[in-house]
Amino acid sequence: MSILVRNVSKRFGDFIAVDHVSLEVESGSLTALLGPSGSGKSTLLRIIAGLETADEGQILLSGRDATRLAPQRRNIGFVFQHYAAFKHMTVRENVAFGLKVRKRPKEEIRDRVDELLHLVQLEGFAHRYPAQLSGGQRQRMGLARALAPEPQVLLLDEPFGALDARVRAELREWLRQLHDVVHVTTVFVTHDQAEAMEISDQIAVVNHGRLEQVGAPRDLYDRPASEFVMTFVGDANDVGGRLVRPHDLELLNEPADGSVEAMIVRVTILGRDAKVELHDAGGAELVALLTRDDFDDSGLWRGQTVWIRPKHERAFAA
Repeated sequence: MSILVRNVSKRFGDFIAVDHVSLEVESGSLTALLGPSGSGKSTLLRIIAGLETADEGQILLSGRDATRLAPQRRNIGFVFQHYAAFKHMTVRENVAFGLKVRKRPKEEIRDRVDELLHLVQLEGFAHRYPAQLSGGQRQRMGLARALAPEPQVLLLDEPFGALDARVRAELREWLRQLHDVVHVTTVFVTHDQAEAMEISDQIAVVNHGRLEQVGAPRDLYDRPASEFVMTFVGDANDVGGRLVRPHDLELLNEPADGSVEAMIVRVTILGRDAKVELHDAGGAELVALLTRDDFDDSGLWRGQTVWIRPKHERAFAA
């Protein structure tokens, strides 16, 4: 099922949460709504789900106008950050709940639940209660429950926000693998740029209720449309009013055309890369990223004075 958001706006009193947003999500794709807290991304997701009503604009699902359609008639599965599990029900009962509400045959429910528990790797936990699961297991249960009625769209609101960094990394890789199996059109909200870059086909960057840019992860990183996208999607240094990615910052032992003097204040080895933190003459903090081979060959050290020069830079209109 494709999703078309057409010129949608939403206010809460004087606050504009979503400001004339238009977005297209292809059928079977995985799209991230990426932005800082309060940017309007969760409100937009809830409007797509029918949990909020747009003040202006349309929501079309596979070409059908769903703007005023009740949530239960949109064939959408929704996963919340805090699981929203029924604490008195087992994992199996939680996953089966939506199917029982729809009065599906018992054998169909049993087979579908078995299939999903296998898919989310919870076969051995079917008779446990949510309190007996880890955070990652509860979130996988939540995904299974959302998928049980076979929705055509899956919406996830900060699905891994309550989990620690290691579990988040494991689950986002698992979510991508799951998506490649089920091929359900998926939109998920996140403020984590690494999460969005790693698993999504398309990223929509949201800021102050408006879309800054929509594109593939690589396009947003390599060809940002605005200063906000440049600084939010990946790291960037401000060198003389121009933005430079850390890997595009050249370190020289002698001054050269276009270079700026700086001092190395810290070096951190990050596996195959080396992160070099510097301060320029005005005290501004800068970061350069070198390969380990280049760093080892350079002979750089903490406290050394060097000259920095952008290999590639970008300037945006004010």
